[in-house]
Amino acid sequence: MDVFRLGLVSLLLGSGMFYSVRAGKLTTAAAGTGGALGLLIYLGSGFTGLALLALFFGLGTAASGWRVADKRRLGLAEENKGRRTAGQVVANAGVAGLLGLLAWQYPPAAPLVQFMLAGSFAAATADTLSSELGNVYGRRYYNILTLRPDARGLNGVVSLEGTALGLAGTAVLAATYCLGFGWGLAFGWLLVAGTAGNLMDSVLGATLERRGVLSNNAVNFINTLTGAMVAGGLGHWLG
Repeated sequence: MDVFRLGLVSLLLGSGMFYSVRAGKLTTAAAGTGGALGLLIYLGSGFTGLALLALFFGLGTAASGWRVADKRRLGLAEENKGRRTAGQVVANAGVAGLLGLLAWQYPPAAPLVQFMLAGSFAAATADTLSSELGNVYGRRYYNILTLRPDARGLNGVVSLEGTALGLAGTAVLAATYCLGFGWGLAFGWLLVAGTAGNLMDSVLGATLERRGVLSNNAVNFINTLTGAMVAGGLGHWLG
């Protein structure tokens, strides 16, 4: 392993952890968890994987903070002033960390596993942006199961504008993956994977989360797992 690169990655991750805690974006435990997952992601997918992690975190943080005063007025702002916990970090990046570990330890599977890793972040980004920005820019809100009008901000409620913004975020992640690993059908497949994870999140939100069977962190974890599995299926069967 290149000691210089590992040192550089450690410096980047450490700087990110320090900034995130000082800026109130992450708790100390969340920053440590994110740093550990970031290292696994780098070991399995290099700087492209780190770029995907950074983009997800940056886009998600920006979306959460966008017009936050309006969200607070409507009762839609995140709890704890948007400061993410270790559980939330695992929910959104835990699948990517596990896939990074797998790609690192089993190089023959690395290309497909790296694509799955990108799928998990595509789904996480789509969900975060569609929720945070959809609550701001959405005009009409519908229950994902019945397609009937429903209250903004409730679990399982979607808007056309929010879904489109989530897809746009997925496209940014897909383009970043392609810049690192090569252009091709992968771009479109990641759009599908991200959207599939986002829809799964909404369906679970409208059912099991509303009933208290699943927590928000569990739903987010399944969202990223769905994105990874759909990307893996597309990559395996159509690659």
